[in-house]
Amino acid sequence: MAGDGTDQRALQYEQTLMYGRYTQDLGVYAKEEAARLREEAAFRRLVTERSRSLELLEYDKSRCAKCRICTVHCQKFLISRVGEDWIFLILLGLVMALVSFVMDFCIAICLQAQKWMYGGLDSNMVLQYLAWITYPVVLISFSAGFTHIVAPQAAGSGIPEMKTILRGVVLKEYLTLKTFVAKVIGLTCALGSGMPLGKEGPFVHIASLCAALLCKFMSLFGGIYENESRNIEMLAAACAVGVGCCFAAPIGGVLFSIEVTSTFFAVRNYWRGFFAATFSAFIFRVLAVWNRDEETITALFKTRFRLDFPFDLQELPAFAVIG
Repeated sequence: MAGDGTDQRALQYEQTLMYGRYTQDLGVYAKEEAARLREEAAFRRLVTERSRSLELLEYDKSRCAKCRICTVHCQKFLISRVGEDWIFLILLGLVMALVSFVMDFCIAICLQAQKWMYGGLDSNMVLQYLAWITYPVVLISFSAGFTHIVAPQAAGSGIPEMKTILRGVVLKEYLTLKTFVAKVIGLTCALGSGMPLGKEGPFVHIASLCAALLCKFMSLFGGIYENESRNIEMLAAACAVGVGCCFAAPIGGVLFSIEVTSTFFAVRNYWRGFFAATFSAFIFRVLAVWNRDEETITALFKTRFRLDFPFDLQELPAFAVIG
């Protein structure tokens, strides 16, 4: 029994010595490890500072690199001061104005080609009739066939689909590049055939397609446009741009975007839709002046009111009653 007690005490003493020696070694190891980590961090900082200084020296030697640096700084300044929404809305208005101008130009060429074909066959009335009938049939058939083959989602006006999308329902391939190409080419051929079609509904869909594609493009530079709620807000602004670009009516475009999103419309979307629609309408009118279609930037519907007093006195009570 005595031997067993002595062995237990010796074992406890050895464990105590081992535990004390282990804790003491652990503390020393922790201090040494902390010192080593500090030295590595200082070495990394030194290497980073040297690499930055070498990069700055290389940038000083290259003018293109200076231009890139200035571009990055300007981009950061614009995003911090102006905001990403303004840049996005400017790009959206500019792209839609260019698309509308190019489409109107192509439609005018198609209509002039039909008149030129009709005038060139004035010697034979039967050929004139066949040319006058065959030309729009060919354009309409091509428009329908191209749309059906490339993207059937581009058929129709697109307003019901946009109402559905803005209410949170995901429609497959309704906001893709393929649908955009089919919509633009199909609408251009259909309007170029001389059919009495409108541009308002299809342009709402086209503007929404541009907004969706710009969101994908802008998401490469910042992840803010990967947010689904932000994309819905940009689509609501695009609906206003589509109407404003057609009729040069920004306020009408904003009212139409409210109508499309009648269940819920955020107050912050008012200025987005109005700004993008105003910029798009302005650029569209400037392009018309540049193409010499207009003498100056005038209203869409011209009037011939007198400049000294544009309304007669007896008309004012009627206006007051209407108001």
